[in-house]
Amino acid sequence: MTDTRLTDRITAIGASATMVITQTAREMKAAGRDIVSLSAGEPDFDTPEHIRAAAVTAMDAGATRYTAVDGIAELKTAIIAKFERDNDLRFNPSEINVSPGGKPVIFNALAVTVGSGDEVIIPAPCWVSYPDMVRLCGGTPIVVACGSQTGFKLTADALEAVITPRTKWLMLNSPSNPTGAAYTADELQALAEVLRAHPQIMVLSDDIYEHLVYDGFAFATMAQVAPDLGDRTVTMNGVSKAYAMTGWRIGYAGGPEWLIAAMRKYMGQTTSNPASISQWAAVAALNGPQDFLDGWRTTYAARRDHVVARLNAMQGVSCLTPPGAFYAFADISAVTDDDAGFALRLLEDTGVATVPGSAFYAPGHIRISYAAAMEDLDIALDRLEAFLA
Repeated sequence: MTDTRLTDRITAIGASATMVITQTAREMKAAGRDIVSLSAGEPDFDTPEHIRAAAVTAMDAGATRYTAVDGIAELKTAIIAKFERDNDLRFNPSEINVSPGGKPVIFNALAVTVGSGDEVIIPAPCWVSYPDMVRLCGGTPIVVACGSQTGFKLTADALEAVITPRTKWLMLNSPSNPTGAAYTADELQALAEVLRAHPQIMVLSDDIYEHLVYDGFAFATMAQVAPDLGDRTVTMNGVSKAYAMTGWRIGYAGGPEWLIAAMRKYMGQTTSNPASISQWAAVAALNGPQDFLDGWRTTYAARRDHVVARLNAMQGVSCLTPPGAFYAFADISAVTDDDAGFALRLLEDTGVATVPGSAFYAPGHIRISYAAAMEDLDIALDRLEAFLA
């Protein structure tokens, strides 16, 4: 039963399904079960040595105190250089926010702009946290189903159809969690053309998987292809996925100065600054060598191809080949109409942890993370195939 001391704000949202399943798998493993967890969105590589060394150097130098609320100057400079180098975007330090993780960047942007009656358009399948973040801020998530026929991507016509005078934001995640779908520059231009007719709508571009694209896919982001929308676009990124730094908790964004200032003010009364040591590690990540990413991408792509081929060979399962991220989003609707129950039984009966598609507003699927060793992937896929049989 819900404790009556809790507010409607917290009781109206659900727990993060990915975190719940991943924690359940951890507890089962701690209890002695043979578990293969493919539920977490976390690279299996170690944080590169030069980044870890930068953290040690920072600690030894005494960089263990409070910093500026939304990031040290050195990290903002590194972020500005990264945006120019990778995305042809130019920002001033007053237009840069650094937060304790990518999730707070997104939440803070919503918290200072979204109120009762405001609507936020979210293409689905979508990351589990987007709609509940909107609800926590008092807004209404407008979840738009984008099926496999469009590659799990929002089209210009679908966007136009759900815009109202109350629409405040469009949230885009490319490459996407959970599908790995990624928007081309032309697809973003088509969405931008719709947005030009609706100047009240801001765009939040979640680019956290930017560096995890394959087969020569050319990454693009909204502010890059539609610079005229730059004054109402927040480009969010972080070091967690690309640099295997999930536990370091550093996210960042570039956006209009008025919004960045409001986010800084909000952080001053909530989280305050990100961890000082993590910030110096992030400086090393962004300014340091990037060539190791090529090797990681090659490994991810090989795993993706292997996992997708095996899934498509299973009776009743189909799976598109994603151009980015490290997830396979398998359609199991021919097998069951209860993807949540399927994922739970799969975990209980076989020890394989996945995430049901309903958690991402796309029932009839399961998300499999291939950020795992090939041996573990094969063990999990063998168990899945036996379970289906």
